[in-house]
Amino acid sequence: MSSVNETHDPSLKSWVESANMPGCDFPIQNLPFAQFKRAGSDENFRGGVAIGNQIIDLARLTALSVFSGKANKAASAGAQSSLNALMAMGRETCSELRLSLSRGLRLDSAEKQQIEQCMVSQNEAEFSLPCVIGDYTDFYTSLHHATSIGKLFRPDNPLLPNYKWVPIGYHGRASSIDVSGQTFHRPIGQLKLPDENKPFLSTTKRLDHELEIGIFIGAGNKLGEPIDIELAENHVFGFCLFNDWSARDIQAWEYQPLGPFLGKSFASTISPWIVTLEALAPYRAPFTRPAEDPQPLVYLTSDSNSASGGIDIKLQVLIQTEKMRNDGLPPEKIADSNFIYSYWTVAQMVTHHTVNGCNLRPGDLLGSGTQSGPLPEQAGSLLELSKGGKQTITLGNGESRTFIEDGDSLIIRGYCQNDSAARIGFGEVSSTVLPAQSS
Repeated sequence: MSSVNETHDPSLKSWVESANMPGCDFPIQNLPFAQFKRAGSDENFRGGVAIGNQIIDLARLTALSVFSGKANKAASAGAQSSLNALMAMGRETCSELRLSLSRGLRLDSAEKQQIEQCMVSQNEAEFSLPCVIGDYTDFYTSLHHATSIGKLFRPDNPLLPNYKWVPIGYHGRASSIDVSGQTFHRPIGQLKLPDENKPFLSTTKRLDHELEIGIFIGAGNKLGEPIDIELAENHVFGFCLFNDWSARDIQAWEYQPLGPFLGKSFASTISPWIVTLEALAPYRAPFTRPAEDPQPLVYLTSDSNSASGGIDIKLQVLIQTEKMRNDGLPPEKIADSNFIYSYWTVAQMVTHHTVNGCNLRPGDLLGSGTQSGPLPEQAGSLLELSKGGKQTITLGNGESRTFIEDGDSLIIRGYCQNDSAARIGFGEVSSTVLPAQSS
């Protein structure tokens, strides 16, 4: 697993002044990756690295030959029209680029003048998906979410028998994943009311968000070669924020016997910035299970995973209704949670995904599943916050919600902070619901 090194030193300051401001998501200790171009231009999208309110253009950095060796090769790969080539290089090479960027951005850097020529303001940029997402798997790693949802449908037996033994997941639809700013039409599908004999086609009435972490695969594995849990994090490039939208009424009718389908495939939204796994090293935490719970099978167990498999990522969900936007009101927070509550670690997800020989490829995306905490206000979906639609949520402007309505924007934010490390953030992911096109 990634260890703390000189790039994490909380005393480091950058010559990019905005990176040193309190509360900045992108200080010198972070350095996340994205695909960008100048908004409204005919430029090609290319890789960039965030520092303060600026973006380091990796294409320009490569053209100026600012770095050498592995760092230069990684910068050149990152300068392409997707980050897949950089992801494929693996952790060691990507770490060399991160170290070179960190040194080049410090106050005493000899490379300041060259790197200054590579800067683009984030205010002038637009973003695309950071990579080609070949495959997408959504896990179900929050015990609190699974229990809350289970209680709505199976009060006497909320958790299915396999939940505490196996990291549950399903193969999702990569084609409908888009970057923050995504708008989509309210989906249509088959619904069935409890007192009706047959289903009917209609727009969803129970549109919901899901607070998730997205995990991007770096170096892949060959078909038929499982990834050992001790090596699993070598295959992880980094994390983003992820809103996996759900149509709960469509989902409820269709999910048995084969699981999610049209209730999940109409839209999913990710934040533009990928925070590398290395950047998260100061926020690692032990992974433990209650003594009364089944302990993971041997292939899902390692000393390093037990010592630091957890990651402390603070998460927030906000809503901004159409009326709030029109009235000039900011988004309102409706939930807090934390990735630390995940019942399964990232290493366990990767290992279990490949134990049957499944091959992962650079740019594949794993969703963590809805990240709910143990308290009611830490619920990662409206299905939980509204108790299945039975409890109204009243917003500060007097509006109320049980599920998402047309015109609503959902925003997810995340950051890491503790007393011994610099605060780093993920930016945000936002997306807006449009009315259905037809019914």
